[in-house]
Amino acid sequence: MAAAINTPTPEIGTTDQTDDEHDKKCIFCKIVKGEMGTELLHDGSLLTDETVSCFRDIHPGAPHHYLDVPRKYVGNCKSLGKEHVPLVEKLVETGKEILQKNNVTDLNGVRFGFHWPPFCSVTHPHLHVLAPVSQMGFMSRVVYRLNLYWFITVILLK
Repeated sequence: MAAAINTPTPEIGTTDQTDDEHDKKCIFCKIVKGEMGTELLHDGSLLTDETVSCFRDIHPGAPHHYLDVPRKYVGNCKSLGKEHVPLVEKLVETGKEILQKNNVTDLNGVRFGFHWPPFCSVTHPHLHVLAPVSQMGFMSRVVYRLNLYWFITVILLK
């Protein structure tokens, strides 16, 4: 059934979490666990202190469009609180590192942000890293427009 494929992941507290703090139904949890065959550009599991993974967006809104995600399921971005500030900072830091590895050095032409529920297709928090903004198409500029009720920058979360 096509409807079952597009069923969103349940909100935190109603998920089917495993012992290692991943939601069995969350596609991003499956990606960071290596179950989807997605290329991880930054794999936190390789380092003992890492908490973040990064991969390319399957529907890029810019020439460089990456998703930085926490390795552990923490609900959606509405679930993030003051205790998650170091995690959000690590997401941004990882995004900057991936951009630098891909020869993007002008951070003025970069957009970092989250889609606010219900405007996100996956409830696992994922920071969109887009560059260069000057090469984003019209629809991408709407979908990833700064500081509206559907797309917020990390500055607003602090």
